[in-house]
Amino acid sequence: MWLRWLPWRMVLRNLAQSRGLIDPTAILARLESFAQPVELKEPLELLRAGVVFHARGLMNAGAIQHNLDWVWPYWVERQYDPLDESFVPRAFSITHINLTHRNWTAIGIPDCEELPIVDPRGLVTPFWDGWSIDGWVIAEDGRELLPSRETTVDQYLDLQDGMTVVTRCGSQGLAFTSRAEVHGGDSEPCCVVRMRGECDGPGWLVVALRPYNPEGVSFIKELERQPEAAALVIDGERQLRFSARPERVVFSTYRNGDVYQSLRYPSETDESTSVDCNVGMATAAALFRIDGGPDAAVDVSVPLLKSRRRGQRNSAGVSWTSALQGYSRLHVPDGRVQKLYDIAVRSLVLHSPHEVYPGPYTYKRFWFRDAAFILDALLCVGLTTRVSRAIPLFFDRQTRAGFFHSQEGEWDSNGEVLWLLKRYCDLTGHAPDPDWRTPVTRGGRWIRGMRTRASGTEPHAGLMPPGFSAEHLGPSDYYYWDDFWSVAGLRSAAGLLQALGDGETAQDFDREADDLQACIDESLKKVAARLGRPGMPASPYRRMDSGAIGSLAAGYPLRLFPERDVRLLDTVRYLLESSFVHGGFFLDMIHSGINAYLTLHVAQVLLRAGDMRCLPLARTVADLASPTGQWPEAIHPRTLGGCMGDGHHVWAAAEWVLYLRNSFLREEGNKLILASGIPPAWLETRATLSFGPAPTQFGEVIVEVLPRRDSVEVRWQAKWRAEPPEIEVRLPEHARATAAASEESVVVERATAA
Repeated sequence: MWLRWLPWRMVLRNLAQSRGLIDPTAILARLESFAQPVELKEPLELLRAGVVFHARGLMNAGAIQHNLDWVWPYWVERQYDPLDESFVPRAFSITHINLTHRNWTAIGIPDCEELPIVDPRGLVTPFWDGWSIDGWVIAEDGRELLPSRETTVDQYLDLQDGMTVVTRCGSQGLAFTSRAEVHGGDSEPCCVVRMRGECDGPGWLVVALRPYNPEGVSFIKELERQPEAAALVIDGERQLRFSARPERVVFSTYRNGDVYQSLRYPSETDESTSVDCNVGMATAAALFRIDGGPDAAVDVSVPLLKSRRRGQRNSAGVSWTSALQGYSRLHVPDGRVQKLYDIAVRSLVLHSPHEVYPGPYTYKRFWFRDAAFILDALLCVGLTTRVSRAIPLFFDRQTRAGFFHSQEGEWDSNGEVLWLLKRYCDLTGHAPDPDWRTPVTRGGRWIRGMRTRASGTEPHAGLMPPGFSAEHLGPSDYYYWDDFWSVAGLRSAAGLLQALGDGETAQDFDREADDLQACIDESLKKVAARLGRPGMPASPYRRMDSGAIGSLAAGYPLRLFPERDVRLLDTVRYLLESSFVHGGFFLDMIHSGINAYLTLHVAQVLLRAGDMRCLPLARTVADLASPTGQWPEAIHPRTLGGCMGDGHHVWAAAEWVLYLRNSFLREEGNKLILASGIPPAWLETRATLSFGPAPTQFGEVIVEVLPRRDSVEVRWQAKWRAEPPEIEVRLPEHARATAAASEESVVVERATAA
C-alpha cells in the first residue's frame, strides 16, 4: 500500500522531460478526461491482459515481417499479403496483432481443463498460448501443399464421437486431411491429430512443429528426437508422439531460417538429433514417405497433462454421453440451425469444466458477466448439475465487503450473481441453500452501499457509480447496464431471502430496488427531454450511439420493463437504423466488429415484443457462424473473420441456445409463451418441430409444433410443480390462442390479413 504514496507522476514527468519526451502523465490525464470521474482507473486485470496481448504483438512485429519466407499461420499469410482483402498496413503500428481472422475452434472432452484449439487451416495448438502442429504435403518434384496458404479449404466439426475438427484441402495432384480431437481415458487425455497425405508421385507427408499459434509467436527453445520412441521432446517437458517412426526428422533454428527452407534446400545438417535455438524459434519437421500409390497416414498425439500431484483435481474428463444426459434436444427442419444448436450446447459443456470460461484461449479466464449468460443457457437446456457445482465458486470470489469480484470497476457483477442464484432456484424448483444467506445479504447490501446520493438533481442521482461495466461500452461512465442488473440483483436477493425466512431484509431489498428503479426512471426522463426521444443511451451523459445496446438489458434478459415498453423499442429502432452492418449489430466501441451475441440481444427484445424482425437477425447470426459452427467475439465486416476477442466465443454460443429456447418457450410474468419465434418457413416442410425437456419456472416442459394443411397444432408435455400456468401460443402469422388449465395442446389457424 505504501507504493501509492510515492511521487510516481513527478518521477515519470521529470524523467520524460529530461530526455525530450512528451509527459506521459499529461497524456493519461487527457485520456481520463474522456471518462466520468472515478476513483478507480483502468482495472488492473484489463491492464495486465492488455500488456500481455501487446507484448505478443511486439514479438510478432520483430519476428514476422522480416521473415515472410517462413510458413506462417493463416491469419499472417492473409493479413500481410498486400493483394489480399485482409491486408493491414503496418506503418506506425508498434505491435502486430491478428485483427482479421481471429477464428479457431476448441476441442476437448467434458470436465477436462485443457482445451486445444484448431485454426481455419487445421493448425493445432495443444496447450494454452503454446506452440502448434501443422501438416504439409511436399512432392519431390517441387510441388507443395501448405494449408495456411490455400485460399479454399473444407473444414467442419464432426460431432459423431465428440468434437473433431476435420480439415481437407488439395491442389496440383496433392491432398491433405487432418482430424484433430481429444481422447480421454483413465490415465490422461491426449490431443490427437490424424494426418493423411496424398501425392500422385513420390513425396512426403510432413508433420511440422511451429513456434507460433493463432495469436502469433510462441517460443520453442530446445527440441530433441527420440528415435526409439518415435517422438519429439519439446523444451524438455512436452512430447510429440508419432504412431509410426518418421523416415527423416529435420531441425532448424531462427538464424538458419524456417525448417520449411531446409526441406526445399536440403543441407548436411538434416540428420541432427536435437537443436537449441537461443532466440526461441526452433522448428522441426517429421517426414513420412508417400510413394505415389497408397497415401501416407500418421497419428500425432500430445499428452495434455504433465504429472498429477497428490490431491490434484482429476482432469481426465468424462464421456460426452454422460455430460449431455438429459439435455433439451432441438428438432427443426433447418439443418444449419440444428447443427449450430448441437455445437453450441457442446461448447457450453466444454467450457464449464469447473469454473466457466467465455473462450478457450484469449478469454480462458473468469468473468461474472459471461458466466451469468453461459450458466443461464446451461440451466435452460437442463444441464443443471454443471450450474450447481459452479455456483459455490462464486462465493469464493466475494470480498468481505460483499463485492463479487472478477474485475475491478465492473459494478454489474453483484446483480448478475444474485439474479443467477434466483434463476437457478426458479428453473430447478430447489429452495435456496441456507449457506447462501450471508453472501446474498452481503451482496445486496454492497449494491445499496455503492449507489450515489439520490437527493441530487444530476441525471445520475441515485444510480450506481461510474465504472467500466461491460468494458465494450466505452470509457468509465454511469452505465444503465449496471443499474438494471443492480435492480434485478436486489429483487432476486429479496426473493431468495424471503424463501430463507429473512422477510425483514427481503422487504428492505425490495424497497431498495423500487427506489433504484425510480431513480433510473427519473434519469431516463431527463435524458429523453435532452435527446428528444425515449430511447436509452448507454449512460445519462451519452448521446445515442452503439453503446445503447447495454440498456436493452432492461428487456432482455431481465424483463424489468414490459414487452413493448416505448423506451426499449425506441432504443432498438435507433440501433437498427444506425448500428447494423450486413444485417448484424456493429459495435463501434472497442470491438469495431459485428457481434453475434449482441445481435441476438436485439433479436430477443424484438421476440419478446412480438416483432418478427427478430427472424432475419437470427438468420444473420446463423450465416455469420464459422464453418465449424463458432462465432468470434466480433466479426470483421469485410473478411468476416474474427477481429476482436476469442475466436471461439462461448457467450455467443450461449445466446444462440437461449434464443432458440425462447423461440419455443419462454416465461413472461406468470405466463408461459409457446412457439413465438418459430419461422414460418419451418412449417412448410410439414415436419414436426420440438424442443425439450426444458426447465421453466413452472416445471419441465417439452414443446412440439405439428404443421397441418391449414393449421398448426402446438402440443406440450409438462411436469408442473403446482397449478399449470396460463399458456399462450403466439405462433407467427397465426392467431393467438390461450389454453385452458386442463389442455395439453391447441390448434391455431393462419391469421387473416387485416
